[in-house]
This record gives sequence, C-alpha cells and structure tokens, in this order.
Amino acid sequence: MSTEPLVLAVDDEAGILRLMKLELTAQGFRVMTASNGEEGLRIVEERRPDVVLLDVVMPEITGLEVMRRIRERTNTPIILVTAKDKDADKVRGLELGADDYIVKPFSLEELGARIRAVLRRTSGQDSERVVRAGEVEIDLTRRLVKRNGELVSVTRTEWLLLQHLASNAGKVILNAELLSKVWGPEYRDDLQYLRVWVSRLRHKLEPEPGNPQIIKTLQGIGYMFDAEPVARQAAPAAAPAAATAPD
Repeated sequence: MSTEPLVLAVDDEAGILRLMKLELTAQGFRVMTASNGEEGLRIVEERRPDVVLLDVVMPEITGLEVMRRIRERTNTPIILVTAKDKDADKVRGLELGADDYIVKPFSLEELGARIRAVLRRTSGQDSERVVRAGEVEIDLTRRLVKRNGELVSVTRTEWLLLQHLASNAGKVILNAELLSKVWGPEYRDDLQYLRVWVSRLRHKLEPEPGNPQIIKTLQGIGYMFDAEPVARQAAPAAAPAAATAPD
C-alpha cells in the first residue's frame, strides 16, 4: 500500500487542477481532484486525504462553507487557495479552521513546501505525553486541556498556540516563530495580534492573568511555557478535542 501523502485539490478551474495534479505528483504526492465543493466533501468522506487544498471562491458552495463541513467530520489539514489577498480574509480563513493560506498566483514549488510543512505540524509527531504546570494539564496526544481537573474549552486558534508552546515547554519560542507557525508567515511581524491571543489563553489558564506564571513573556523576544513534560505510559483512544470550539 502506498505511503505517499494523499492530497485532495478542490477548485472550479479545470486548468489549475490539472497543473496542481501534474506538479504535485512529480513532487511525490498522490493527488485527487474535485471541481466543486460537494464532490470534494464526498471524497473527504470516502478517501480521507492527508491534506485538502481548497479554493475559497467557488460557485454553489464556497470554500469556507466546505471547510466548515469538513471540520464537523474530521481534523484533516486544510490549506486555503485563493486570489484574495486582504488581511481580513486571511484572518477569517485561519480562524475558521484553515491550517495554512496561499494566495494565487503562487509557485508550485512553494505549494509543495506548504503541504509538507502542514503535514509535519499535524502529523502527531509530538510524543504521547502530558505537560503540566501547576493545576493546568495539557494532553498533547488527546488534545485536551484541564485546569484543576476540569476541562477547559479553547478555540482552535488558542489550541494551536498552546500546543506549540507546551510542546516546547521550558524553551523560549520567538515571537516571529509563534506567529508563523500558528497563523502563517505573513503574520510574523504582527506582535499585537500575538499579544491578544496569549492574553486570551492566560485568562483561561493562569490563576492571576496579570501576573502570569505559566506562559511567561520575555519582553521583545518571545514566550515560554514554564512546565516540565510528563511521560504518559499508555495513551488512551483519541477523544473529541477540547480545542475545536469555534472562535
């Protein structure tokens, strides 16, 4: 059985689909295509692709609506492909559940690199472990967040940020790296954006958000999750993530 990642490209422009299939196949991916949202949803359900390339502007069902329906069924990584280049569109797409965002026209080499980067981030390469800080417990395998033994509901964006910090517990993560990993490279300089989301996490996790002891700031440098990783002897079966509430 083939182990190459299966990519599903959904776009209403036949020429773009042919080009993506030809190039991505040459780069070592298996590629399926769909010319509309309904067909794309059917393939996601039947074939469970490793990543979905999803055009935003399509007739009948928009890419954002297709993404919403995919998110109701699976956590399959999604890269939005669109001609829109407005910051508001990028923010909306990412916060609604996209794992990355690429703007037309784009280099096919860059597209392949984006796919590989998303697959690395979402492949579960974090070991089966729990990270604890005081009364807070982050289960990186089951994607659960607890405080004082109670589940904490976090949005998808909050989870992605927390996951990156907790996976690197005890290490300083640079502002630009956090912005690039969570929101995409185009946000690497948007420090105010990062501050807002860190503040949201602190209000959910810290006993005193104004005097944070878990997510610490290194002024002008980055952030650090102040905890030690704790090995988990046996990972239970995957459970619904507490991190998938809508933003």
